[in-house]
Amino acid sequence: MEARIEKIKQQLQSQGYKLTPQREATVRVLLENEEDHLSAEDVFMLVKDKAPEIGLATVYRTLELLSEMHVVEKINFGDGVARYDLRTDSNKHHHHHLICVKCGSMSEIMEDWLGPLEERLEKEYRFNVLDHRLDFQGICAKCQASESGGE
Repeated sequence: MEARIEKIKQQLQSQGYKLTPQREATVRVLLENEEDHLSAEDVFMLVKDKAPEIGLATVYRTLELLSEMHVVEKINFGDGVARYDLRTDSNKHHHHHLICVKCGSMSEIMEDWLGPLEERLEKEYRFNVLDHRLDFQGICAKCQASESGGE
């Protein structure tokens, strides 16, 4: 975790920003909850435990800054709530999501299935894809099972 915090600190410094204690607390919460897609309010509630003096506006500003610097990805699953997801060095592109329209559950696909499509776009359209995101909306297995079990 410390190595990732140091890397984020360097990214901030390269753009003329400092890793303030409030920003560091926000980054630590994101790292500790990397499997979740936290909203700004979720992050705020968790950061408040570490830094009680921090305000919601500070968390929002920090998340927006980290999003602009591509440290986190701002995601909206269609429910009007922005969520934040740390980007990793291991993936050139971000992972994809399966979103249940019934219960709101979200699963991740960590594989990048769009590589061949990107190559084709480069070749046929001379378009250099820098990033992409793919979300599938449907009904999860649990909701399907409860629907079929009720009939």
